[in-house]
Amino acid sequence: MEIKNKKYIFVTGGVMSGVGKGTTCSSIAAILKAKGFEVTALKIDPYVNVDAGTMNPTEHGEVFVLDDGMECDQDMGNYERFLEKSLTSANYMTTGSVYKTVIEKERALKYRGKCVEVVPHIPLEVIRRIEKAARKEKAEISVIEIGGTVGEYQNILFLEAARMMKIKYPKDVLVVMVSFLPIPDKIGEMKTKPTQYAVRTLNSAGIQPDFIIARSERSLDQKRKEKIATFCNINEDYVISAPDVDSVYNLPVNFEKDKIGEKILEKLNLEIVENNIKKWEKITEKIKKIKKNLEIAVIGKYFSTGEFVLSDSYISVIEAIKHGAIHNEVKTNLTWIDSIDYEKDPSKVQELKRFDGIVVPGGFGERGVEGIIRAINYARVNKIPYLGLCYGMQLAVIEFARNMAGITRATSKEIKENSKYTVIDIMPDQKKKMEKNDFGGTMRLGSYKALLKKSTIAAKAYNDSLIYERHRHRYEVNPKFIKDLEKAGLVFSGFSPDRRLMEIMELPKAYHPFFLGTQFHPEFKSRPHNPHPLFLEFIKVAKKLKFQAKK
Repeated sequence: MEIKNKKYIFVTGGVMSGVGKGTTCSSIAAILKAKGFEVTALKIDPYVNVDAGTMNPTEHGEVFVLDDGMECDQDMGNYERFLEKSLTSANYMTTGSVYKTVIEKERALKYRGKCVEVVPHIPLEVIRRIEKAARKEKAEISVIEIGGTVGEYQNILFLEAARMMKIKYPKDVLVVMVSFLPIPDKIGEMKTKPTQYAVRTLNSAGIQPDFIIARSERSLDQKRKEKIATFCNINEDYVISAPDVDSVYNLPVNFEKDKIGEKILEKLNLEIVENNIKKWEKITEKIKKIKKNLEIAVIGKYFSTGEFVLSDSYISVIEAIKHGAIHNEVKTNLTWIDSIDYEKDPSKVQELKRFDGIVVPGGFGERGVEGIIRAINYARVNKIPYLGLCYGMQLAVIEFARNMAGITRATSKEIKENSKYTVIDIMPDQKKKMEKNDFGGTMRLGSYKALLKKSTIAAKAYNDSLIYERHRHRYEVNPKFIKDLEKAGLVFSGFSPDRRLMEIMELPKAYHPFFLGTQFHPEFKSRPHNPHPLFLEFIKVAKKLKFQAKK
């Protein structure tokens, strides 16, 4: 069917952060896509940062990078994984980017002498961006996540934009609230009062939710559903139960038990075009049937936040590992290891012998790198499957240079700026930009082309000779040391078309079953139904080694 007017679904959060707005948006978008509509998803981040590139990963979570180089919130990764499509910078905005645009327009006299005010000009800029993204993506339905929780000052202007759009397009705009229903241990009863207060707070912004997604440990019972409907002024059928699930990829199927897709389309006066939810049912069933387990160590430096572990710092890596595992019919038990531990006590690295695979994700700075290098050395010497991503490749090159190529003082310019042995360095054109304090200009961001060397692990995994991958880094393998590294046995199996930049390094299979690092971030392009080839191969080798050894 042809849609006359574009439709918009705003998703807000109630009670507390971390209730799953991003995965809810992604699931709703995936369900609507499965019903035959062109769907896109947008994230509004209530930070004054112009993009997510300068946000602290231990506070905000992973920085996700799009093909066009936009550094954005991790939820953009969720949208891409569930929608199985690449999004653009038009789908992401922050408070900072919105204000920046309005101020620049005011300076350029684009407002023709008007007094520019926070309201309505900031919400109007938000609306302009939402409508622009819908046009650019040719989307019939746009799902828009408003970051934060209702009641915070930071997102009030975005709620105002939603309110204004609801007035502008009364039949084409819906609001969904994702709210948490606690079950206090000492009480043992699911409580609806926090959600009631959250809805009233949203009401105070001039918005009445059309749907409430009730997040909790357990499914919503009928009594709680009736209570929410009565006190939140909402149709009982539009209160959707969202209990905890073992895998986020169960969510579309779980939501469809309450027929959320059908109900949303009914509210938007749309008819179902098709109903292709089967692939989500298939992956859910596949996950349920898996019995075998792999133990994978993820060694990083952005885990701790106070006394808690924040795995969101590496969420795309985690999901990419899961994708590779699901399609290899195994489960992965991930153990987070802070590399600082191996610096404080080098003997602790021996604990890695119990793992079936080791992953070192990206990072910046010198803190914790010697601990990571010790872990990489252990993986190489003991032939444990190793996958290094960005910094994980750079540090693997350093470890190999020190212990196999005779460059005992090998390091990175990021770690030791004045060293003569920077096997990882900044390219000459990047150095010129750094001298001018143009630090952003020294980052390689977004999708770049690479060629693969024949008869290598990488070429076999990709089954191709040309690839496009996303980057987010400043430092490269120093060309001065490439011949020495190759002479010692290191293989650079991926490189830029001009052969100046090394994109993938690996060890020959005759020496190690799987020891590979990428300068890019393959995790950004992995999808639940289409795992990234390198994660697929990494898990495949780890599984083979573990279960062959038991026979």
